[in-house]
Formats: sequence, C-alpha cells, structure tokens
Amino acid sequence: MRSLFPTYRILAFIVGVLLLFGTFVAFPLRHFLPEGTSAQQLGERLSWGWVVHGFVYIAYLVVAFLLARQYRWSLTFTLTMLAAGLIPIFIFWVERQVAHRVATEPAPEPTG
Repeated sequence: MRSLFPTYRILAFIVGVLLLFGTFVAFPLRHFLPEGTSAQQLGERLSWGWVVHGFVYIAYLVVAFLLARQYRWSLTFTLTMLAAGLIPIFIFWVERQVAHRVATEPAPEPTG
C-alpha cells in the first residue's frame, strides 16, 4: 500500500492533462467550428482523449479512494478528491492538497 501516493500523483496528472486537452482543445474544435471543416474533423479525431480520460479516471477513482481510506480522511475530502477528475484544473489543486496531507500527517498504521 506504500506505493499508493506515487501512483495517485501520476494518475492525477494524466487525468488532469487529458481533461484539459478534451475541454479546451478537442471539444471546441469539434463543436464550435463549421461542420466538415478540417479543424472540425480534427476535433472529431481528437475526441479519443475523452475515452482515454474515462479509463484513466476509473483507475484514479480506485487509487484515490484507497489512499483516502488508508489515511482515514474525511468523507468531504474524499469526495472532493474523487470529483476533482471531472473539473478542469481543479485536480491539480486537489493533488497539491493531498501531497501536503501525505507529507504532514503521520503514516497510517498497517492493518492486518
């Protein structure tokens, strides 16, 4: 379980980048440009990012939940962590909050 935090950080970064890419590149190209233009078609091809985001987000949810359970964080903070992967840019702030908590809180006792 010790490797949960590094895994969380990597997944948070990937989810955040994919969410930014989908929100600020693929979505506008696909939906705000005239139908059939080369830029609009590029937006359609780039929409694969949403699928990848979805799969990586599922892994992020599992790891974030396990990390929150391991440290016994509050339900509010846990739900904030879980929802962060759905709000562009927010996940980067939440990841910093998680990093601060991991660094300042005592390591959890192993359960067994």
